[in-house]
Amino acid sequence: MTSKFKKYRNSTSAKRVFFLLAFLLILFFFFNDLLMPWYVKSGGIVTVPSVVGMSYDKAQLILDSLGFETRKGDIRLDRERPAGTVIIQNPIEGVVVKKGRRIYLTVSGGEQLVTVPNIRGRTLRDARFRLEREGLKLGAVEYESSEEFPQNTVIEQKIPPNTKVKRDVYVSVVISQGSVEEKIIVPDVIGKTLSDASKIIISAGLKIGNITYIQSSDILPNTVVDQYPRVGEKVIMDQAIDLIIIEGGEKKKDNLEY
Repeated sequence: MTSKFKKYRNSTSAKRVFFLLAFLLILFFFFNDLLMPWYVKSGGIVTVPSVVGMSYDKAQLILDSLGFETRKGDIRLDRERPAGTVIIQNPIEGVVVKKGRRIYLTVSGGEQLVTVPNIRGRTLRDARFRLEREGLKLGAVEYESSEEFPQNTVIEQKIPPNTKVKRDVYVSVVISQGSVEEKIIVPDVIGKTLSDASKIIISAGLKIGNITYIQSSDILPNTVVDQYPRVGEKVIMDQAIDLIIIEGGEKKKDNLEY
């Protein structure tokens, strides 16, 4: 009697499990194939357009006109896209969704701006280093006399301090040549040998610049016949003096000046 009861109970349990699984399967197909398609179609479906590259306002206007709900997402720095331009959309272009779906747009914040530092009073080397540390570059360099700023320091910067600019912008500067009194008078080395001329120039706080050799049969070789800057001009310390030297020719001692 007990054995027959157990068999009957097991058979009944198996049937219940079977019917439960069958019911769940039917319910799944009902929702998936009937109810959900009806729900989607009743509200309307639409394909998500591409709004990447548009301004946010234009993208929002287009999406709203198609029945979407536009939401602004992150703002990311982007050197390639102007500020306010859509760079990412979610869902992406081509996805078929129900009307009223939220579309999240990531917008460009534009290129990162940097602050121009104050480099007035710094040496040219320090100014270049300071600009490069901020992501900027040293631009054109001009020179002027100055009673206020020491020689070789920045008098003026073409882009004022604290200005916001893009990275890699060139900042031009004006460098002090010192006061007029601090300048050196160019010595006269015409008629001197290259060796003597070099000693005179260096002792004056200047340096030898470009040397050009020319031919002459009237002046001894290795004699200075011209110079630039000219004799008597005022120049800054370490200014290079260019020389024109006789390369060869007949030696005539009576033409020499010592």
